[in-house]
Amino acid sequence: MPASFHTKLPGLALSFLLFTGIATAQTSQIEGVVKGEDGQPLKDAVIKIERKDIKGNYKTKSKKKGDYIHAGLPLGTYKVTVEVAGTDRDTVDNVRTRLGEPTVINFDLQQQKAKQTALQKAAETGQLTQEQAREMSPEARAAMEKQMKDRQAALAKNKVLNDAFNTGKAALDAKQYDEAIAQFTKASEMDPKQNVVWSNLAEAYIGKAKVTAAPADREAALAKGIESYQKAIELAPTDAGYYNNYALALAQAKKFDEMRAAIEKAVSINPAGAGQYYFNLGAILTNTGQVAPACEAFKKAIDTDPNYAEAHFQYGVCLSAKGTARPDGTVVYPPEMGDAFNKYLALAPTGPNAEAAKAMIAQMGGKVETIYTAPGAKKPATPRRK
Repeated sequence: MPASFHTKLPGLALSFLLFTGIATAQTSQIEGVVKGEDGQPLKDAVIKIERKDIKGNYKTKSKKKGDYIHAGLPLGTYKVTVEVAGTDRDTVDNVRTRLGEPTVINFDLQQQKAKQTALQKAAETGQLTQEQAREMSPEARAAMEKQMKDRQAALAKNKVLNDAFNTGKAALDAKQYDEAIAQFTKASEMDPKQNVVWSNLAEAYIGKAKVTAAPADREAALAKGIESYQKAIELAPTDAGYYNNYALALAQAKKFDEMRAAIEKAVSINPAGAGQYYFNLGAILTNTGQVAPACEAFKKAIDTDPNYAEAHFQYGVCLSAKGTARPDGTVVYPPEMGDAFNKYLALAPTGPNAEAAKAMIAQMGGKVETIYTAPGAKKPATPRRK
């Protein structure tokens, strides 16, 4: 009995050794070389190996010469991806490993980039080569063909949109307001998200309102212009210019409270343009016969921009309306009126309103200053008495 037991031990040991050998032989390896976009070996690229038939993930890195290897992989099907600086740069899918010789997967990022550039060009031109189509999976090819069709449709739409916009601009410049309205309306229907289309449509309606005699038609055009400015502002809420133009439209519609709010919004967005915005407000109020609010607006223009010459002149003109007649027929003007005209002459001694400013000073019995100092310049020194 003991002898029989000992004769079986060598057989068991041999079976164990044969089983171990078979298990060892079931592993495989993937190796290759990674080259960068400069065509040179790329070190420290991460090689991610994802098993597809059974869950399993493995990683390794490329060495100094760009070479990498991962041994001990179970036989199977894998997706191999190269990652550089945290971004997946290229992938080889459905890689089947085998016994014996390693499976070689090389990555050439220079060549891959060239292929991507060529594919992008193909998408833009709508011309995919047979070789490009052959190298793509059915899913990728279908996605590319859809992208090309979508791009061609978008280009065709953009051409029609641009043509309508450009035709509308030409009509607006020529003061052909009905044609401009028709073209900008067409453009807005094609792409309602273009704020510049809405702002130009607003200008066309406001321009039409200015030349329309019938009150009802004029009010309708103004309403459309205001509505179009509101849409432009909705799409571009930080554009101070839109608020300024919107305010001017509101003024024409005699919506003065809303107009002031729009001007203040423009000023809050662009404080540097406050002088111009308040000046525009003053001009509109003057044209609508609102003298006191106009004077206030011109004063704000001066306060925010003391070197705004025309604001000083218009402020002086505005104050002239506050003159009061004496019993002897002479007129008394606010003293700030002469200061405003003299300031204008100091800032713009040869300006377009220089002669008018001098005439106004003379009319109120004041004296025109004959020495003007440019803004920011030092005043001439007073001569010392000997």
